[in-house]
Amino acid sequence: MAATAASLGIPSTFNAAAYFVDRHVGAGRGGRMAIECLDERLTYAEVQRGVDRFARALRSELGVQRGDRVLLLLVDGPAFVFGFFGAMKIGAVPIPLSTLWTAADYAYVVRDSGAPVMIVSPDLRPRMDQIPEDQRGGLRIVSATDDLWARVSPAPFDAEPTGHDAPAFWLYSSGSTGAPKGCVHLHHDMAVTAELFGKGILGIGPDDRCFSVPKLFFAYGLGNALSFPFAVGATAILWPGAPTPEHVFATIERHRPTLFYFVPTGYARMLAVPGSFDLSSIRLASSAGESLPVAVYDRFKARFGIDILDGIGSTEALHTFIANRPGAIRPGSSGQLVDGYEVRLIDDDGRAVAAGETGNLWIKGDSICAEYWNQPEKTKATIDGEWIRTGDKYSVDADGYYWYGGRSDDMLKVGGLWVSPAEVENTLVAHPSVLECGVIGRDDRDGLVKPMAFVVLRDGERGTPELAASLQQFVRERLAEYKRPRWVSFETELPRTATGKLQRFRLRELARERPTT
Repeated sequence: MAATAASLGIPSTFNAAAYFVDRHVGAGRGGRMAIECLDERLTYAEVQRGVDRFARALRSELGVQRGDRVLLLLVDGPAFVFGFFGAMKIGAVPIPLSTLWTAADYAYVVRDSGAPVMIVSPDLRPRMDQIPEDQRGGLRIVSATDDLWARVSPAPFDAEPTGHDAPAFWLYSSGSTGAPKGCVHLHHDMAVTAELFGKGILGIGPDDRCFSVPKLFFAYGLGNALSFPFAVGATAILWPGAPTPEHVFATIERHRPTLFYFVPTGYARMLAVPGSFDLSSIRLASSAGESLPVAVYDRFKARFGIDILDGIGSTEALHTFIANRPGAIRPGSSGQLVDGYEVRLIDDDGRAVAAGETGNLWIKGDSICAEYWNQPEKTKATIDGEWIRTGDKYSVDADGYYWYGGRSDDMLKVGGLWVSPAEVENTLVAHPSVLECGVIGRDDRDGLVKPMAFVVLRDGERGTPELAASLQQFVRERLAEYKRPRWVSFETELPRTATGKLQRFRLRELARERPTT
């Protein structure tokens, strides 16, 4: 049965800012370390003062009212936390934005949200300056280092008595297949994911230290580095810079996290860096965004002695709803259903599929967004009552482990048989020359669909016809012949969304440029 806010003890009057920040100070935990960011250290009491200062400035200096949207274009750091919870504290709606978007994406969100105010990191201000004045709609852009934040009092600011099911914040999807969609999340949603995944799967406690390479503007990063640690009074380790393996290793060795979060591509790139690194503080690692290849899991476990819990979540569901768990890891699978969620696997006619058969994944849970802002047709096409269509193909085995089969529009039918791109990709990544790869379907000269692989090689490897033939043989020896990629294209990198997901539509565009022989 799906857990509800009420069954988890979340009261009907509930403000997320008060729960995640004020509650700790009120309970005598104000001296606990809340944030470590480079050389900066902030306790929960100091975070509360920063949040209250931002809340007061938004209300008194900027005129933001309850229900108004506040855009946040901020790098990971204390200002993000102050702006995010400060807006929610006055009943406004913060909207964290990707720092990786183009000016056109920002212009779209400015128009779509109708926000009167944006808070921006100074280094990111040039992104907004690229948008013509007539496309900003009266938006007031304020630097996170502006003097106005210091002009107001940091005295305690009472949180608006919002309902637990009132809009709290939006997260825009990455827009990999079209314009970004604003997922409207409610005040109880973060608390639900913290209970069900943070506590239920990770077993997070007040002594944990969380380092998420995925940034706070991602749903995944927001849970990893904010709602999970702040739910239990733990420490969030924030890194505002680029997520290179060198920076990741340095941050781990300096700040000694106990919980570590990355995406499959990130783990593969860490493994590609030679040398000795001290990751001994990490008790558990988490992965999401795309399926974690078995070979990457095995190599990471062998090299660093750390288990990676792979799972699946979404911006719409806010975090992970199917996951492996400590002591019950089945590499290559997305794990088992997280307690508190419900699942359906159905065929295209709405009938349940049998165990071992591939079906469309639907999820029910109280962290799912209420709607897509201003997009009723897309809302109806995706959200059906309390259920949401994830767009993913999955099968479940007799032990309740779920196996990813690709996106609904990514599955290939070769010779009348379904082929999962993820299965072919996982096989290729096990080859010692392969760093990462993406597989799509492509028509051959007869107009029949066959698999095509785009491969990024490890440093020092060179793409040759001989290596391409070797990779094809490698797959043939491990999978059915019809799953063998008929073409292998060597690339320097693969096109990905801001959240690290493979953009297969871009691979399809590349395929049209490659010869068919």
